[in-house]
Order: sequence, then structure tokens, then C-alpha cells
Amino acid sequence: MARGDKSSYTDKQKRKAEHIEEGYENRGVSEKEAERRAWATVNKQDGGGKKGGHK
Repeated sequence: MARGDKSSYTDKQKRKAEHIEEGYENRGVSEKEAERRAWATVNKQDGGGKKGGHK
């Protein structure tokens, strides 16, 4: 997967990252850094993109 490709994430994971990113931006973090931190948080909490075998 190419760096920056978010297609393997669920809609819920994308919404979570957006919400986290907005929180960082409200605290004065740059947009690019806020996005990086948000996706790092989603990856840590959920273990990355979609997982196979789960329903």
C-alpha cells in the first residue's frame, strides 16, 4: 500500500481520524501534523486498516 492511501480503512476509522484531527487543529496543531497524529492514533487503537475475517 502506498503511503497516504486510506482506501483500506473503514468508514468508521476515517470518521474517527477526522474527529481526532479536528481536535488537534482546535488546539493549534498544523493541519498536516494533526492529520499525521490522527492516523497514528487510529492505527494504534485499531491496528491499522480493515481486518479480514471479522463480520
